[in-house]
Amino acid sequence: ALCAVDTALWDLRGKRLGMPLHKLAGGAQERIPVYDTEGGWLHVPVKQIVANAEHVVKQGFRGVKIKVGKPHVTEDVKRLKAVRKAIGDDIELMVDANQGFTAAEAIRRARHFEPLDLAWFEEPLPAEDLNGHVMLRESTSLPIAVGESIYSISHFREYLQRGACTIVQTDVARIGGITPWLKCAHLAESFNVPICPHYLMELHVGLCAAVPNSPWVEHIPQLDVITRNRMRIEKGY
Repeated sequence: ALCAVDTALWDLRGKRLGMPLHKLAGGAQERIPVYDTEGGWLHVPVKQIVANAEHVVKQGFRGVKIKVGKPHVTEDVKRLKAVRKAIGDDIELMVDANQGFTAAEAIRRARHFEPLDLAWFEEPLPAEDLNGHVMLRESTSLPIAVGESIYSISHFREYLQRGACTIVQTDVARIGGITPWLKCAHLAESFNVPICPHYLMELHVGLCAAVPNSPWVEHIPQLDVITRNRMRIEKGY
């Protein structure tokens, strides 16, 4: 609810000043790379996730995200190896566990994931388990991404102060709107940490372009059926 009000006020301000959001909020970048999540769901068979990964790479995408959390680590590794082989070493490969592991299991799986040179290991643990994230960060070279399920700036601050993550994924809808999202982005920048937001690409593209420390927009076109103006993608940007 706060996000809807806050975003509407930013929209009104931008219209009155005749400025697009990315310039109104900072104007740091003119384009943002996109990575694909839509084809990597946990229930999708290996052949299908490989075919989707190859398809988006041909479109110019520079990153692909795959869900992990199969009953045994070998199943996750099999899927990830197939995708890595298909897309090559130059395309970034991310994984997302949707808070599915204990700290011990996340540490174990990270050890198996490390040879695949992942761009990040997302939501490995429940968002409330700050200490577990600290333990994981200290045990792996993989970047750890959190934030989709964090709802306050102070919680992000605790993660950053404890060194519990290396990427924040603040969701504009869940944090309460554009104003607190920008505060989170600047907070992350003060720790030399990038912000790679979760979902809502139609709104996040302007926010990511507004700040200097946002290297990716997540491509999930689930709102195409209701949006009148779609985000334009050119050569993976």
